[in-house]
Amino acid sequence: MKVHVIGAGLSGAEAAFTAARLGAQVRLYEMRPHRMTPAHHTAQLAELVCSNSLGGEGETNAKGLLQAELRAAGSLVLQAADRHRVPAGGALAVEREGFSAEITHVLEAHPRIEVIRQEITEIPPDGIAVLATGPLTSEGLSAHLQSLLGGEFLGFYDAAAPVVLGESINLEIAYRAGRYGQSADYLNCPMDEAQYRHFYEVLTQARKHTPHDWERLEFFEGCMPIEEIARRGYDTPRFGPLKPVGLPDPRTGREPYAVVQLRAEDRRGQMWSLVGFQTGLKWGDQKSVVQSIPGLENAEIVRYGVMHRNTYLCAPKLMEPTLQFRAHPGLLVCGVLCGVEGYLESAATGFLAGLNAARLAGGQEPLVPPEETMLGGLVRYLSSANPDNFQPMNANWGLVPADSGKGKKAEKRTRMYRRGLDRFRAWLTQSVGLEMQLIPDSVDSLPLGNESTRPKGVL
Repeated sequence: MKVHVIGAGLSGAEAAFTAARLGAQVRLYEMRPHRMTPAHHTAQLAELVCSNSLGGEGETNAKGLLQAELRAAGSLVLQAADRHRVPAGGALAVEREGFSAEITHVLEAHPRIEVIRQEITEIPPDGIAVLATGPLTSEGLSAHLQSLLGGEFLGFYDAAAPVVLGESINLEIAYRAGRYGQSADYLNCPMDEAQYRHFYEVLTQARKHTPHDWERLEFFEGCMPIEEIARRGYDTPRFGPLKPVGLPDPRTGREPYAVVQLRAEDRRGQMWSLVGFQTGLKWGDQKSVVQSIPGLENAEIVRYGVMHRNTYLCAPKLMEPTLQFRAHPGLLVCGVLCGVEGYLESAATGFLAGLNAARLAGGQEPLVPPEETMLGGLVRYLSSANPDNFQPMNANWGLVPADSGKGKKAEKRTRMYRRGLDRFRAWLTQSVGLEMQLIPDSVDSLPLGNESTRPKGVL
């Protein structure tokens, strides 16, 4: 029985790779480049359209646990991220083009995956299907899903930050530093009070994207546009993305009044994105705002911030923790469409959807990771949250059982991290029977889909 994966973003790429590893014959559908979206720029699979960061790392970080779980599972996305990472302090950030190019090559070369470049407007009638169409699900498929599921999608706006050319940054003003003396992977543009006042005036007077009448303007807090943050008050940006705490200017030894941070988009530092500057401003006004920042007065913008409408389902009404639809158990969903927020969370749900799709295709029962794992906690939340005001969710420590032992918060988080990773590894071995499969150093020759990775009973 075939597995159909619709959409080849991070979640669809991970779902297709996982299902193929487990022996399923996979058809992976992607409508680009025949039909592009407002946010995508290339035909590459797993294109990053917002930030280039997959979140913070380390044993005290909830996203760090989810990253570790995916590494243990041999995730395609995490392997590509590790191979194409760029400096970003305590976060896992990647060089966009190399990351997507490798994933594209691996999937197109896989002997069990057929990549089909066409738009799908209805669920294929044969086999098991995984919906991974993401926040920009096409109108045709959206209408089909509404008819099939008997309910309406929820929607919110998401926004991406502008990217500037590194050589156009004034390094006589911008300085390298990490907050509280951590790894100096960020460039920092300091502002005194007068400079901040001027920036705030330019920002609040800039023209914004105006939604159509039929669009509901509701932002997810984790991706709040900078202009919306500024609307909440004069000092709000200074206590948010422009917070200067822990970033003293080496020329004065004092913290600035406000600071704008930039993070490298590529390994060579040729492109830098403005941290926390997701925006839906018109491009001309966007340029004025960026160039009002000290150190960026001559900045050349190589990629403007964009705003687009995200589409997601009310998961608690529709979905099991296995990522199956309750009314349609042969149909699974992953990524932003199932109600998660973030690249990492999308890839993680893609892994579980691909795993369960392959098991269903082979006549096996679907699985859910233990509740102590970050992935297990996340999918349990999606299926059981209050549906009345459901909002997208990302990895956080509130999704897993708290540590009841003594100690400081960091110590408890570390124990929760190690507990979760131990449970996840045991689950992989005992319940899934899945061994980690490494992408070879040369992806020109891909020994993928070998028999040793296939659990018993999977076709």
